[in-house]
Amino acid sequence: MLVTTYSPTPSGPATFHPHARQTSYLADGDQADATDGAPFVTRTTYWRYLTGVDVWNSEAHGSVAVLGDSITDGVSATVDADHRWTDYLAARLNSEPGAPRYGVLNEGISGNRVLLSGQGASPTANPSALERFDRDVLSRAGVRVVVVELGINDILRQPQQADPGRITAGLRQLVDRAHLRGLRVIGSTLTPFGGRTGAGPQHEAVRQGVNEEIRAGRVFDDVVDFDQALRDPEQPQRLLPAYDCGDHLHPSDAGYRAMADTLDVEKLKAQPAAAL
Repeated sequence: MLVTTYSPTPSGPATFHPHARQTSYLADGDQADATDGAPFVTRTTYWRYLTGVDVWNSEAHGSVAVLGDSITDGVSATVDADHRWTDYLAARLNSEPGAPRYGVLNEGISGNRVLLSGQGASPTANPSALERFDRDVLSRAGVRVVVVELGINDILRQPQQADPGRITAGLRQLVDRAHLRGLRVIGSTLTPFGGRTGAGPQHEAVRQGVNEEIRAGRVFDDVVDFDQALRDPEQPQRLLPAYDCGDHLHPSDAGYRAMADTLDVEKLKAQPAAAL
């Protein structure tokens, strides 16, 4: 699918996705009717303007909305390879016998937090999960189930959240709002970040506190244990080296595949719990 936009006058600020991990192309002048790619000689790894595409498919039975941070955004995935973990999940749902035929909506935003909005000077640049849940999940077409991968940036980004109970309380608010729409929510444990610059024992203690509550079943309808899938058995506070892109926070392509393989697609079919 090709989407081409043209602005005859300066457009002013444009929506953009800085971590698209996919090449787009720019051209001078009005090339909206171009039938080949010859005029588009400038490459960019940003997506601009377009925020979503609804696809009508008679084989699809709905969609799964994945609300996450840079790990869901796929900031370390190989460019132009479709190796985000949500891409691998989409491939499973499209090919595995018995898997629900859902489209996958990647609602990951780098730096995103559960509780607080803002990245840099503008508070609107990165709305919190609580703030954007209606826009990015409840208003999306065909959503049948939600997967949430969030909480690490609440721990690591300033101002840092030192109380795991506040993070899990925010996650429960998301679940409650999803239940009001009849949506089931699967939540992930927080993946390791040992060795990450600025991460210390106090941050690890908060991560463990959040994961304990999630694993106990007191937050989500069901759990996908990304922590267990990605951690190094010898140093469980760290990513397995093969699954580490090198920054000790974001997975490699192999790590993203492991995440997608860990999610039990049967859990995407079930109905939400009446209450938690």
